[in-house]
Amino acid sequence: MADLDLIVVGAGAAGVFGAIRCAEVNPSAKILILEKAKRPLEKVKISGGGRCNVTHGIFDPRELSKFYPRGQRELLGPFNTFMTGDMMGWLGERGVETKIEDDGRVFPISDDSQTIIDCFMKELRDRKIELRTSSGVTTILPKDDHWEVTTSDATLTTQKLFFTAGSSPAAWKMLQGLGLPMVDQVPSLFTFNIKSAVIDGLMGLSVPNAEIKIPGTKLNDHGPLLITHWGLSGPAILKTSAWGARDLHERNYRFDVIVNWTMDQESTIDDWISDQRTRFATRSVASTVYPEIPKRLWHQMVDDAGVHVGNWADQNKRNLEHLKRNIISCTLEVNGKSTFKEEFVTAGGVELKAVNFKSMESKDFPGLYLAGEVLNIDAVTGGFNFQAAWTCSWIAGTSIANSLLD
Repeated sequence: MADLDLIVVGAGAAGVFGAIRCAEVNPSAKILILEKAKRPLEKVKISGGGRCNVTHGIFDPRELSKFYPRGQRELLGPFNTFMTGDMMGWLGERGVETKIEDDGRVFPISDDSQTIIDCFMKELRDRKIELRTSSGVTTILPKDDHWEVTTSDATLTTQKLFFTAGSSPAAWKMLQGLGLPMVDQVPSLFTFNIKSAVIDGLMGLSVPNAEIKIPGTKLNDHGPLLITHWGLSGPAILKTSAWGARDLHERNYRFDVIVNWTMDQESTIDDWISDQRTRFATRSVASTVYPEIPKRLWHQMVDDAGVHVGNWADQNKRNLEHLKRNIISCTLEVNGKSTFKEEFVTAGGVELKAVNFKSMESKDFPGLYLAGEVLNIDAVTGGFNFQAAWTCSWIAGTSIANSLLD
């Protein structure tokens, strides 16, 4: 006879939400959450700059699944069971109202991640779910009809095991030790380190919609672009890094990136330059800023093209072509990456073919359920990674509870 009905390994978003869902469906279930850190829900605390970007305002499962470089096909069915509106509704029923911002991200109205944490912690208390922090798991072993879980100070037995211990090497080693197939871990959602005269010293400047291409790959995305003190960031870069996580890792994060700062076509820029030369021949090139390009960035583009000094009428064809290229296909050399704030996301984890997405149970190890970053699922920035955690944990918690009732 096992000590517990369910042990959850990891008190992050996936583990805590799955435990709550199990207790909702099966109030008599004896549930214990084990967390190696001193506090639960650390990523929830820091996400969205401390505001907690809980999900994204897309309410069609097929459209939502398109934001997952890894997991797109597998998540489609689960999203038809529980997705963004369901999570917003779940929070609303517990007094946590949410809002959809202009870019689609969903936050609590309080703009404080502690609101989400307090909601979850109240659910744990009300449902008598035990949480032990500073209690890291060292081994998990399948037995005939239960699981044996060892921590630094105890050995416990449980009928069901929900493994949500994130992307830590120790957690992955435990799963590899069982024989679960794993995809190697590589970073996702990172920014590009770039040194270039075109952007040097312009940290904090942004453009509203730029196109990003990586030569030699199929990577091509667009969106707001931000210049930082180390290079380039913003949604356009983060989306590209997510979709290209493995390809860019194989290149050791050394590659060229081509930026179209305005998304305009070459013919549009040719017409604009021709118009300047015709209508404003005696005006200096530096004083005539191309639309959507910040003035300081424009000045450095003009300097780099060798046309900063002089009027439009004075410029030769070669320099004007260089200026056009700086606008439409500015080639910058990337030499390394930087983590996006504290929200480190990885690609890799348990191979998705090893999991039944109708229950989130391992196909090879009955009674073992998986969700969160331990799976080879990741998304672009904007609340999508949390939504995958909520969805998979809802399904896992429901399945575990019903299995215990049976």
